[in-house]
Amino acid sequence: MFVQTNTIQAVKAYFKNRLNSQFTESELNLMLKEAIIQRLKISRADYLLCDEQLLSESDLLFFRSVVKRLLNQEPFQYIIGTTEFYGLELITDSRALIPRPETEELVQWISEEYDISKFIQIADICTGSGCIALALKSHFKNASVLATDFSQSAIDLANENAKLVGLEIETVLLDATTNNPIPGKKENSFDCWVSNPPYIPYSDQREMADNVLKYEPHMALFVENNDPLIFYRKICENALFYLKSGGKLFFEIHERFAIETMAVLEGLGFVNIQLRKDLQGRDRMLQGQKP
Repeated sequence: MFVQTNTIQAVKAYFKNRLNSQFTESELNLMLKEAIIQRLKISRADYLLCDEQLLSESDLLFFRSVVKRLLNQEPFQYIIGTTEFYGLELITDSRALIPRPETEELVQWISEEYDISKFIQIADICTGSGCIALALKSHFKNASVLATDFSQSAIDLANENAKLVGLEIETVLLDATTNNPIPGKKENSFDCWVSNPPYIPYSDQREMADNVLKYEPHMALFVENNDPLIFYRKICENALFYLKSGGKLFFEIHERFAIETMAVLEGLGFVNIQLRKDLQGRDRMLQGQKP
């Protein structure tokens, strides 16, 4: 047996011994906690007192598998199959990007911009897992929320997440780099558009972690080097058609292209353009308003 005893304490020791060269102690503690809570279906309070709890052979094999997959640089969120985003526990797998904390900051910005009690129409373009759309629906209970993506697999995942968290959104398969109409949606009808589109040039791959490159969907990450702002330009063009006068467009952006992305909005006629930094001090979020 790969552990000395079949207790949680022994699993913790094995986990840390195998992985301490790849992760910090705080990362290991967090992953252990989430893996144990999910596998054993125990509460966070019980986790504090569970070291002597005995594990079955299948439980032990599960934790050994988690270690093996982490050693192969697979993202922990994909291994566990869920992640928390804006208070929602969402299914997370290779059909879409793993929701990031900086994207929660974008949702928080939007949540501050509208009256929570009023009916508003929101579109989340390039929705992926549906995390932005569902987070906004959870905050704006009276809102109508549309989520679009080019990937049918991502749309399927967004629908699964909507069902899981008990929130109703509309999903549409749509290529954001075209001017194809959104079925059933009228001109000047939306209050808010938001998008976290692909924005990383392929040339940036050498700067990225292997766990991202090996496992997360490249179609949701990368754009051609010669036109890194293609999604922003097309989404802006379409937003001008669908947004009401005074409607707002929000983006998550590449920190290196903040000025260029702002210029796209300005060139197309958006006003009151605002750039915000994330908690790491990086230019990460952008807002523009339709005149």
